[in-house]
Amino acid sequence: MDIQRPTNHTTDSRHEHRAGSADNGNSDPAGERLADCFQADDGETIHVDISGRGSPLILLHGWTSSGQEWLPLLAGLTARHRVYRWDARGHGGHPLAHAGSATVERMARDLKNLIDHYGIAGAVATGHSMGALTLWQYLRDHGTHGLGKLCLIDQSPKLLTGDDWAHGIYGNFGLDRNRELLSWLREDFAEGVLKLTAQGLNKRAGEKYRQNAAGWERSRAALRAQDPEPLINCWLSLSAADYRDVLAGIPLPTLLVYGGESNFYGTATARYVADNIPNAVLRIYEGSDHSPHQWQRERFVRELIEFIDAPG
Repeated sequence: MDIQRPTNHTTDSRHEHRAGSADNGNSDPAGERLADCFQADDGETIHVDISGRGSPLILLHGWTSSGQEWLPLLAGLTARHRVYRWDARGHGGHPLAHAGSATVERMARDLKNLIDHYGIAGAVATGHSMGALTLWQYLRDHGTHGLGKLCLIDQSPKLLTGDDWAHGIYGNFGLDRNRELLSWLREDFAEGVLKLTAQGLNKRAGEKYRQNAAGWERSRAALRAQDPEPLINCWLSLSAADYRDVLAGIPLPTLLVYGGESNFYGTATARYVADNIPNAVLRIYEGSDHSPHQWQRERFVRELIEFIDAPG
């Protein structure tokens, strides 16, 4: 989820490129942005923006967002990296032939299809929120194929809390609250997403929601323009997942970035993830919400590049 952004949404103007063509990082000498797509192995079309030159960097956005989430960071990343930003299936305004196919398992397979289609090896894969869940599912299903390092942003390995798990959403979001959320989403999808974000741990978010601040109204309009069916199906998949068993088996260097005032997770969640991934480095961005990479952009770009360049 990417609701509270510090600046207005940016228009995503794209260069023309032959859709579906393979890209080895050398077909674009100027490093300009290319709007491309490929066909997943179930026949759905996945849209990808590619920009920059250098070692591969894959950016996976959050639930209800799109590849545009990463636009403010591109200038700092594309000078040294070939950046792949997709619109995950069911996201970005692209229709799906089968709305029920927008699941985390299918998105993990889409990521493998992307890596194979573009011949990517040794990529640094960065996932925010849903993107982090997609990476954990990928590791479970496909291992480290095509990957070299990971960066995971503000996510719990299990969204729903229970008697044995207090590190999910709000620290108190079990089956009953998830059923309530689903009723909100089915009644008014946009308002349901906004309430999920506003009613959490970040008090500033709640205040801005009650004031109907301009940024929240823009987000409401953007959410209302989306088809809710695949996004609700996607939420059902995300909220059913549990990746606690995946963490200890991650062999890749991993940068963890969490908001010190996340809407959804306390710092105890961040420390749980850091303690359970063998080769993890934790950075907590004080004063930032669920999108710390948006609120402290220069720091995030700097620390991500330092992490990529570090031996490992």
